[in-house]
Amino acid sequence: MEEHKNPIADLVSDDIYELLNSRGLINEKSVRDYIIKKKFKSLRSNKISASDAIDHLRDEYPYLQFDTIRKIVYQPNK
Repeated sequence: MEEHKNPIADLVSDDIYELLNSRGLINEKSVRDYIIKKKFKSLRSNKISASDAIDHLRDEYPYLQFDTIRKIVYQPNK
């Protein structure tokens, strides 16, 4: 079995994550968006401007457009 790092360890235990992931119950896009929001909040708390924070996230996620990241970080939590 391939080991996966739990990217949402602050929400669920590694065991629960592995179980959900092994059964195809993890929405990878939602996890990615959660991580992007978390990183954006962290960057902003370090006094980095919103546009610079989004640019930094684009370096990590080059396949996403600036506006896509902007929509992700500003969409309300469901």
